Amino acid sequence: MTRNVSYPEPRFQVNCPTRPILDQIADKWSMMVLAVLEQPTRFNEIKRQLEGVTQRVLTQTLRRLERNGMVQRRVLQTSPPGVEYSLTPLGESFREPFTRLYEWTLEHSDEIERAQRAYDG
Repeated sequence: MTRNVSYPEPRFQVNCPTRPILDQIADKWSMMVLAVLEQPTRFNEIKRQLEGVTQRVLTQTLRRLERNGMVQRRVLQTSPPGVEYSLTPLGESFREPFTRLYEWTLEHSDEIERAQRAYDG
């Protein structure tokens, strides 16, 4: 006797368009860059605010965010030429959900650390 069992469709299929987007904007450095860009900010100032980020990783992160329409890059007519980054309207629209996520992590960080210690123990 064969049983006809139906399983739900995968929620995140291989070709789901959200997968590459989440992969590109939900990594640690992208999230931190988006948090730092409350106003137009020069590259070196972003780097100073993100302790531990390398110049190479920050450059890659900013290029990825620019490619995804979240950040815009503007060359400043200074000597030597400078570059500043700011959020686009699309990047600004991400600020509210990001802020909620950030606040959630602050609110629950002690609880998560306790759970990690209990698991590791």
